[in-house]
Amino acid sequence: MSKLRIANLASIPTLSALLFGLFAGQLAAQDFQVHPSTQDPAVLVTLDTLAEWEEELSNWGRWGPADQRGALNLITPEKTVQAASLVQAGETVTLQHFVLKERAMDSQSFGPYEHWMSRVDPVTGEPSFALDEIQFSLHDGMLSHLDALCHYRKEIDGRFVIFNGYDQNLTVNGCADLAVDRMGASYVTRGILVDMPLLRGVAYLAPSTPIFVEDLEAWEEFAGVTIGSGDALLVRTGRWARRDDIGPWAYGQGGAGLHASVLPWLRERDVAILVGDAVNDVQPSGVEGINRPIHQLTQVNIGLPLVDNGYLQAVAEAAERHQRWEFMVSIQINQIEGGTASPFNANATF
Repeated sequence: MSKLRIANLASIPTLSALLFGLFAGQLAAQDFQVHPSTQDPAVLVTLDTLAEWEEELSNWGRWGPADQRGALNLITPEKTVQAASLVQAGETVTLQHFVLKERAMDSQSFGPYEHWMSRVDPVTGEPSFALDEIQFSLHDGMLSHLDALCHYRKEIDGRFVIFNGYDQNLTVNGCADLAVDRMGASYVTRGILVDMPLLRGVAYLAPSTPIFVEDLEAWEEFAGVTIGSGDALLVRTGRWARRDDIGPWAYGQGGAGLHASVLPWLRERDVAILVGDAVNDVQPSGVEGINRPIHQLTQVNIGLPLVDNGYLQAVAEAAERHQRWEFMVSIQINQIEGGTASPFNANATF
């Protein structure tokens, strides 16, 4: 059996040094502890547990040896027709948050955001034509982004391997396989919002609050929905509401999110895409030895694409207004050749 290791693009030493060097003073003030409920024997997950789940939950080969879409294959034509039938009011809201000019502990940690006019008169310094350019990191803390399935990896016999058994062949041009442009261009499916703050009667979950299977199933009962095959599952912790309330904070170190014990449930329900408003994993994870087990097993073993920093504030307000937590979701994936992610260009329509 392979040894589980956390290994992602942020583990590159120079990038890590940049990340922590930029905001060391701010990050030092943050002190987040493992939530005690994650250590309950009924839900406790260890590295040995995850190693067993690597095999038990695997979707390798399920859609053929050449597959590069993973669980997105579950969004069938029939699923799209079902989603379209949910449109009743004709109201559309965005699921995307874009990068900000603001430099803060939760933004521009992987690279700068810049926007400039590309046709400027050399004499006057004024724009001579309405053309511009932009630069930002695809994994920016303020950007809703879909991780490509090449983003996380595991080691087998000295090889770094990604979903479906591909070698993680990284070059200066990006990922050779499972890059975001290999995952399809667009999808329409049923979205289901799990609004945990609404269920608990709070504006947002406290930092490091874990979400367990019992919470997801309590939401199903509350909302009158059943999460199933091909669905886009949107899990709201209230990250954006908390930022509006208190300002920037180190959500990547202390965000509420899913606990690792949810992994078999996600595989059983055949969720097609998982959208969180922070980093999906509860932080700290409560699993000794790995801090983002949801990322690791969904991307490498299950082939379940993740969206980090999904903007779930507007859809939560619309869903509560309509008293309906299922809707049509339309997703467009930017065809970034070799890309490790794409901006999450997605809408929810009621």
